[in-house]
Amino acid sequence: MKKFDAELQDRLVRYASIDTQSEETSHSTPSTIIQYDLLNLLQQELQDFGAREVQLTDYGTLLATIPGSTDGPTIGFLAHVDTAPQFNATGVKPRIIMGYNGGDITFPDNSALTLSPADYPYLAINQVHDIITASGNTLLGADDKAGVAIIMTAARQLLSNPELRHGPIRIAFTPDEEI
Repeated sequence: MKKFDAELQDRLVRYASIDTQSEETSHSTPSTIIQYDLLNLLQQELQDFGAREVQLTDYGTLLATIPGSTDGPTIGFLAHVDTAPQFNATGVKPRIIMGYNGGDITFPDNSALTLSPADYPYLAINQVHDIITASGNTLLGADDKAGVAIIMTAARQLLSNPELRHGPIRIAFTPDEEI
């Protein structure tokens, strides 16, 4: 397993299990209050890591700074926390298929659903890799909770290891990208 695989996997599974579905007909920002469930968790984790200027805005954007350890331009990492309103996102049960064997992937909560390398050739090249899916009745929400997991893992790594040289980094997690 690569250095950050376990942490990334844990973060993606934890974040994906939180319903953050946006709502197209809403007139508020964020469009759903449930997006704050993940935003508040991320805010606390960033504070625990030692990020600076951690701020959750009234319009549901979470901002933070990783101070630079050397001079350089400020770069930004951005991901959105909401999931698409077109698919059920309540009760997401992420599942990990360890060491994918190259065959059909079935879903415990929906026996009519199958992912097959015959239909999705990309699966075939992922044999022996771990694959994360939903259980069959919801979307996983990996767009963009995978991005959130990557940014949070990088933030923790950089803040835990001040000897790693980098310029300042601004982090932003936004709501409602899907709508």
